[in-house]
Order: sequence, then structure tokens, then C-alpha cells
Amino acid sequence: MIRGMGLYTPDSVTPVDEIDRVDASSASEPEARLRAFKAECLTRPDAFVWVGLFEPTRNELDLVADVFDLPTLQVEDAANAAQRPKFEIDEDGHGLALLKLLDYTDSTSDVHTGQLAVFVGPWFAVTVRIGEFGDLRGIRRRLAASPTLRSHGSVAVLYAVLDLAVDGYLAVTDEVGIDVEELESEVFAWDRAAMTTNSIYRLKRENVEIRRAVSPLVIWAHDIVAERLNWVPDDLRPYFRDVGDHLLRVSDTVEATDNLLMAMLMASTSLQDLQQNQDMRKISAWVAIAAVPTVIAGIYGMNFDNMPELHERLGYPVVLGFMAVVCITLFSAFKRSGWL
Repeated sequence: MIRGMGLYTPDSVTPVDEIDRVDASSASEPEARLRAFKAECLTRPDAFVWVGLFEPTRNELDLVADVFDLPTLQVEDAANAAQRPKFEIDEDGHGLALLKLLDYTDSTSDVHTGQLAVFVGPWFAVTVRIGEFGDLRGIRRRLAASPTLRSHGSVAVLYAVLDLAVDGYLAVTDEVGIDVEELESEVFAWDRAAMTTNSIYRLKRENVEIRRAVSPLVIWAHDIVAERLNWVPDDLRPYFRDVGDHLLRVSDTVEATDNLLMAMLMASTSLQDLQQNQDMRKISAWVAIAAVPTVIAGIYGMNFDNMPELHERLGYPVVLGFMAVVCITLFSAFKRSGWL
């Protein structure tokens, strides 16, 4: 679906209402609008057009690619929901930036991944979004309210999209951090839940989702923080640098969280082994105590004729007393050693 379309200049914004899915019979109207915008942009150096696609069909992608002369391989990457994040921006600031969008579900502590591709050209920006979250209407309102951003052309769209994506990364990492703190308390609690280890492993998998979205962008973040990208306008350098700083912060948090979860997983496993050892020691201690009366009773249960002590008047209470003394002695010894 073509979710949004508009012509932007430093002085004005000309939006176009949402257009339904494009097919062979209805492609002429959107194409005519796009080509009209293109013609106007080519005559006005300060104007650019922004087209937003949401889970587009093949016809919609082909239409936009044809109007904006988008590279075929980059279009294929934008349509592939499993594509790895990347930046293919040339020295003029034109090309493709492909980002992953992250969303956190409180009820299940799951991290969900979407995708947003941004094509940046000299007079256009095309966004291709896959996934239910990451609505760009807020960015459109932001551009509409900021002549300063619009004056920088299509690069302003790239910045705003990056800012949106990285803010999402920060929000998700903060939520995962809260889950990690709760798990950390649970790991070292006396009444640990039986599923603690599974919860740690599951949270580690969710952290991997964040790493997959962030790690490929770290090199770019270092470049933008060090101001090695000449295509970034001087007025936007502080904004891009802020995005880069946040991205590096997320990357560091992901690494720290992964290391902490690994340590928690090892600690949880060690505590489980310790608990099992303690249980085995208790079982062994009670078995040792029970073995004494069992052995004595087994001996006297053999019913041989030549067992003089069987005919002693005090034999029965003496044997029972001996059993009790030995069992109490063993119990005391195990208690002092911490086995019971």
C-alpha cells in the first residue's frame, strides 16, 4: 500500500491522501501523481517528494522503482523481510539505508522485529515498511512543522527515520534491562522458580534479536560520531551525531546484557547443581541412619538356634536402645557437618 505521498519544500508541504493498493487497472493515477511531483522537483532544486510504502505489492514496488529509477538489487533487498540491516549511501548522500524496527510486548516479554528501508535520492525519499509497528505519520508531522528539516531535502527524511528506529532500540533495551533485573533477583532468591533457567535462555534469545538489528550499524555509528561522513549537512551533524551516540549506547547495552545473562545462566546452572548436591547429601544421610536399624534387624531376623542373646531377658530393650543411640549419634554428626 502507498501509505503516504507528498511534495516538500522549505516553505510548504503538499500531501496526498492514502492510496489503495496498486494493481494493473489502477496504477495510472498514482503514477501520474508521482511523475507530476517528479517533474516539479526537477524544476525546483529546493523541493523533494517523499513516498511511503507499507508492505507493498510487486506492482507497487515496480511502479515506484520505475518512476524513481531505483536500483533493482536494492529494491529486492527492501522487499526481503529477512534482509540484514545495512547502509549503502554514497558520497553524495544517496542510496539505501535498511533498518530493523523493534517492538517490545509487555505481556510476553517478547521482542518483535520489523523492517524499514529508506531510499534517498537528490530529489526524493522512498520508505518501504514491513511490519505492523513503526508508523511514520509522526515523522510526516515533524517534517511538516519544521522548515529547517525540510530545507535539507531528502536527507532530513533519513535522519528522522534513523531517530525513530534508534529511539525504539533504546525503549526495547530499557524494557529488557528491567526483565534482566527481575531475573537476577529470582536467580539468587532462596525460593527460586523451577523455570528460571528457561527464562534466562529465552531472554537471551530476545537480546539476540536486538543485536541482529544493531550490530551491522555500529560501524556507521562510529563514522557519524567521528563526523567522517561528508554528505551530512553541517546543520544536521549534531542531530546525526546524537543518533550515532544512542546507537553505540544500545550496542554497549546489548553486549553488557548478553554477558550478564550468560553469567546468570552459569550461576543458575551452578545453583541447580548445588541444590541437587544438597538434596543428594540429605538423602545419603537419611539412608545411612536408616541402614543401622536395618542391618541389626536383619541380623536378628535370621532366626538361628545358637544365638544366646536371644534368650537374654534384657536383650530386646538393649538392642533397641543401641539402635537409638547409633541413629541419634549419626543424626548429630550429619547435622553438624551440614548434610541435614
